Amino acid sequence: MSVKRYQQGAGPSQRQLRVAELIRRTLADVLARGDVHDPDLSRMPITVSEVRTSTDLKIATAYVMPLGGKDQQITLKALARNKAELRHLVGRELTLKYAPDLRFKLDETFDRMDDTRRLLGQERVQRDVAAGEHEDDADRD
Repeated sequence: MSVKRYQQGAGPSQRQLRVAELIRRTLADVLARGDVHDPDLSRMPITVSEVRTSTDLKIATAYVMPLGGKDQQITLKALARNKAELRHLVGRELTLKYAPDLRFKLDETFDRMDDTRRLLGQERVQRDVAAGEHEDDADRD
């Protein structure tokens, strides 16, 4: 039933959200402590901003970004290379029947926020926003 509900655009279930947040916190802790013995992972702090799980909770996609946004591809390759160990470490701390398969993607929300700020800072857009505010004020009168 949850698969059908998700496909209809209802979004993730409460359980998916709860498990995803638990995985996010646990993965962030494992990376922060340096539990994985990989020089590429131990030398750079990595932010785990979000985790999304599949409806059956067997796949967890973690959205990550190295601090400062540098060495993004090196970070992704290091995480992929160590995903079995990370899965084991995360699974050991979780109280789930099965540890989900971990997948890693770059978190692009910061780039989108910068693009949005840049767009909103353009003179043309500010003019349009100001014109819209004046129209709203006239509608209220």
